[in-house]
Amino acid sequence: MQIDLEAERKEILNRYKLLLKACKRRLEKGDKEILRKAFEVAVEAHKEMRRKSGEPYIYHPIAVAQICAEEIGLGTTGIVCALLHDTVEDTDLSLDDVKGLFGEKVCQIIDGLTKISGVIDNTSSIQAENFRKVLLTMSEDIRVILIKLADRLHNMRTLIHMKRDKQIKIASETLFLYAPLAHRLGLNTIKTELENYGLKYTDSDSYNDIELKLKENEPDRKRFIQKFIEPLKEILAEQGFKFKIFGRPKSIYGIYNKMKTKHVSFEEVYDLFAIRIVIDSSVEQEKSDCWKVYSIITDFYHPSPERLRDWISTPKSNGYESLHTTVMGPEGKWVEVQIRTTRMDDLAENGYAAHWKYKDSAADKENRLESWLLKIKEMLENPDPNALEFIDDFKLNLFSDEMFVFTPKGDMKTLPVGSTALDFAFEIHTKVGEQCIGAKVNHKLVPLSNELTSGDQVEILTSSKQSPKDDWLNYVITAKAKSKIKNSLKDQRKKIAEEGKETMRRKFDRHKLEFNLKNINEFYTYLKLPSSQELFYRAALGNVDIKEIKEFLKHKENPTKKTKKTDTSRLEQLVTSARGKTDMLVIGDDMQKLDYNLAPCCNAIPGDDVFGFITVGEGIKIHRVNCPNAIKLLSNYAYRVVKAKWVNDQLISFLAGIKIIGTDELGIVNNITKVISNEYNVNMRSINFDTDDGIFEGTIMIYVHDTKHLNHLIDNLRKVKGVNKVERVDEKS
Repeated sequence: MQIDLEAERKEILNRYKLLLKACKRRLEKGDKEILRKAFEVAVEAHKEMRRKSGEPYIYHPIAVAQICAEEIGLGTTGIVCALLHDTVEDTDLSLDDVKGLFGEKVCQIIDGLTKISGVIDNTSSIQAENFRKVLLTMSEDIRVILIKLADRLHNMRTLIHMKRDKQIKIASETLFLYAPLAHRLGLNTIKTELENYGLKYTDSDSYNDIELKLKENEPDRKRFIQKFIEPLKEILAEQGFKFKIFGRPKSIYGIYNKMKTKHVSFEEVYDLFAIRIVIDSSVEQEKSDCWKVYSIITDFYHPSPERLRDWISTPKSNGYESLHTTVMGPEGKWVEVQIRTTRMDDLAENGYAAHWKYKDSAADKENRLESWLLKIKEMLENPDPNALEFIDDFKLNLFSDEMFVFTPKGDMKTLPVGSTALDFAFEIHTKVGEQCIGAKVNHKLVPLSNELTSGDQVEILTSSKQSPKDDWLNYVITAKAKSKIKNSLKDQRKKIAEEGKETMRRKFDRHKLEFNLKNINEFYTYLKLPSSQELFYRAALGNVDIKEIKEFLKHKENPTKKTKKTDTSRLEQLVTSARGKTDMLVIGDDMQKLDYNLAPCCNAIPGDDVFGFITVGEGIKIHRVNCPNAIKLLSNYAYRVVKAKWVNDQLISFLAGIKIIGTDELGIVNNITKVISNEYNVNMRSINFDTDDGIFEGTIMIYVHDTKHLNHLIDNLRKVKGVNKVERVDEKS
């Protein structure tokens, strides 16, 4: 195919002009020249490169810069960095060149961006370690992460051109990390788009199903919204408010999440949309105007008292301000109503990016962002070798909603919802946390594990004799508390292991076994322990006995079978042999001599979209792409994932679970079992029914050949009189 280079050149210039238009309102003297220089450097650096879609590569940096300008609201420095974000990594341009051309600040941001994408595919801990670097750079300059989010958003918008396995990996990583980060930075519009694309590529069936249903019930929804807002419009106008009022549908991912967490069907998700009222109000009047509007709405519709959320008096730490209430609307439906001002709405949709518009009121929000970034820095500076755990803990806190708790002196602390008295103790100071023996919440004595609620006043009780215990990790949810407890436990373990070393030395002497490095290493490997420290620790607790030493001595004299090596070289061999020349694992093929088994967390069966995950001791585990653990595995251990497909020559049976819900009619169990036994070649392994107030629920574990076989059976079960819902479930261990 002939490429029309002249047409492409015109298109590149056209896109550049659109970018300038988006920056126009913030350009100061000399900015246009800097942008032009960055554009020309990027065009020159990427001139030979093309994207997977066949388009010139330069389209990508321009698109990322456009997102930074239009959707995030970055200034000239940010847009220059967006144009250059891939140059140091992918072209001959060096960091020194960038520094010479654009100065120290641009160089620092590009360095941060290069670090992010530098090592992502290598290994899990490098990736996690790298994520730590990202956050450290981010706490130096927030623009690094904002440009990275814009880069990820454009990649998600163009993901259709990638191979399926790449799509799943990138989409999983997006849901795992980038969407929560966008949420935390108040970039609501970008977060929603990232989540929707993430779902589209990890579970396209659910995505398409929800999208279709939303389209189908759109006319009914519009009619209902009209009916709801008509009387409100009238009275708000009467009261002299300048306002916009509209219905916003919940995002596809938001609905999907609700269905998963609440275990309900699409039809049972009651808040498919929210009514938003945005009022024009001066900064001084904002609070009282929002409460006036609340008062007008609740005169019309009954509110649910426990569903009132006031984020105007105490905004979330990502800057979100709004008043939420749920009211009983027409036709007996609950409706969520969000009340906010134009300024709040802009901040809620575009996050910190909108701050340049509200310079005066932004100062305290900036402080909030600063304190959040400081917390990140604090967590990062703790040199925890297990960076993956760190990501998990950090993510916990990215997702969480906040509450506000007070010290006895009335100082307010922000904590994630679900935090305990022990979390609060560590929030005050590490020493206070480590010596905490209990707490008084609102003057009543409570245990460490007591969950706090917003508005509690908490006094921490300490003792110098107290030190952290293993089970404390079950009592805390904040990353700060977890990492401090782990560190303290590690130190305690070290001390105990020192004592255990002497115990071990004496036991070795008693058996005429030299206490040297070689023997120690062989002994802990023989016992399948991870390190010598673990061996000494167990010895100190009395968990290593004479019998084990005697068996080890016998093994040394006659090592019939060598202990399996569990080092990385073995893992690398596995990866190479599993990937082979075709990069595809074929399941069920006699030619394939690899040891694989089906992961119990999701029970894959032929026909499911699956991938193989390479483990050291248990061969290859096969997971469904929409397995609950898939996002984590695909994000963190991508290098250990192999593509997999089924070949179904032989009729092998696989275990699958079906859940049935219906009304408890006479003979219904008999009718259900009849349908199953009439189905060709299906065997039941277990059946469990429970009835409660006329509703019955059953779980049946059956052996089937593939998804087609299972879906056929599910369709037949749905036809049974009295059955309301039939769905596939994973076996509960």
